[in-house]
Amino acid sequence: MDQDAFTRVDAYLVEALIDRDEILDQALSDARAAGLPMINVAPNQGKMLQLLAEMAGARRILEIGTLAGYSALWLARALAPDGQLVTLEVEPRHAEVARRNIERAGFSDRIEVKVGAALELLPRLEGPFDFVFIDADKPSCPDYFQGALRLSRPGTVIVVDNVVRGGGVAEARGDASARGIRRMNELIAAEPRVTATAVQTVGSKGWDGFCLIRVVR
Repeated sequence: MDQDAFTRVDAYLVEALIDRDEILDQALSDARAAGLPMINVAPNQGKMLQLLAEMAGARRILEIGTLAGYSALWLARALAPDGQLVTLEVEPRHAEVARRNIERAGFSDRIEVKVGAALELLPRLEGPFDFVFIDADKPSCPDYFQGALRLSRPGTVIVVDNVVRGGGVAEARGDASARGIRRMNELIAAEPRVTATAVQTVGSKGWDGFCLIRVVR
């Protein structure tokens, strides 16, 4: 494993394929200045999320885990002017940074930040959503998946980040995060309403991966 090489390749891919964006760059700068953990998706991953949401024709998007709003800004770019993105964040300080970034980007009319524990907020939401991005604490991912499924319709796409855990997911006795992902995978495999796969990724964010789920009925 060569993290320096992964980071160099990501830097090349971002420079080659993704236009520089001052709003997105400033969102990361503000997160860093506020002392937030820099665990946001990489720019090329953010663009991937935007493209997936566009491919799904998403008009309503749900995000579980806002942080500084970086991925929400990418996803909001997939929405029509009358589209809606609801993002859930447990930490009020993170939500405040996110709201400032969202306002600067001109998406306050399309993105709503709800503050509180996602497992408490999810039952209060009304679906269906066309696209769901789950990027929050991994031990709760089984519950997040089930909550997202309740708010879905046939055709909804659900994407879960950080599902490889540096290879830890392959260990039956891994840490709580790896065990949460493994339990989520068991639920997905047993759920007849969805079809899914998972892919490993390497890059500036290290060795991890995404789970891609489509609701079929």
